[in-house]
Amino acid sequence: MFKVSKSYDPVSSALIDISLHIRKGEFVFITGPSGAGKTTLLKLIYREELPTRGQTLVNRRNIAKLPSRKIPYLRRSMGIVFQDFKLLNNKTIFDNVSFVLKILGVPTAITKKKVYNMLRMVDIHHKMKSFPPQLSGGEQQRVAIARALINDPVLLLADEPTGNLDPELSMEIMRLFEEANQKGTTVIVATHNPSLLRSIKNKRIIGLDRGRVVKYY
Repeated sequence: MFKVSKSYDPVSSALIDISLHIRKGEFVFITGPSGAGKTTLLKLIYREELPTRGQTLVNRRNIAKLPSRKIPYLRRSMGIVFQDFKLLNNKTIFDNVSFVLKILGVPTAITKKKVYNMLRMVDIHHKMKSFPPQLSGGEQQRVAIARALINDPVLLLADEPTGNLDPELSMEIMRLFEEANQKGTTVIVATHNPSLLRSIKNKRIIGLDRGRVVKYY
């Protein structure tokens, strides 16, 4: 990401002149108060938004120039935990999590085993035949996390991934993220929760405030 700015209107900017380099295999926290620009930064990385100025590079490729038809292929190598979950309400929990594996052509027997094990890891396996509207916010968040991890992504992006979870489960989710990182996944977590920042030993922290980088260590 090089000299990136993002404006949604003529009088205010969500991000201002951001230059960052995140290395493959890093665990990085993006932190800062509400409105600092954390969510916008993640959206630029998975091509939900386009920068007003500057370049957003993923694997050395300027993804702002990526044709719309190729965006789904870009995201197949990513796991994304959205703030609003983005679950398919007309699909069961099992189907929500298995969706990516089916697209990738993973055999049915392997898919069933992987999905069950992942749902068990986030303690939601007992509701895999339920639909998202039947679940609480915290339960839906766990499903979203399972979906993001199921395809062993090259890059994991998580926007306030533990916002609806109790402290004990939050730490368990961070351990899952850490395990993914130890296997080679690059992990970027946006959060304003200080306890999460202390939960991972080998990490980098980038602080944002009013769209600018104010901490970088």
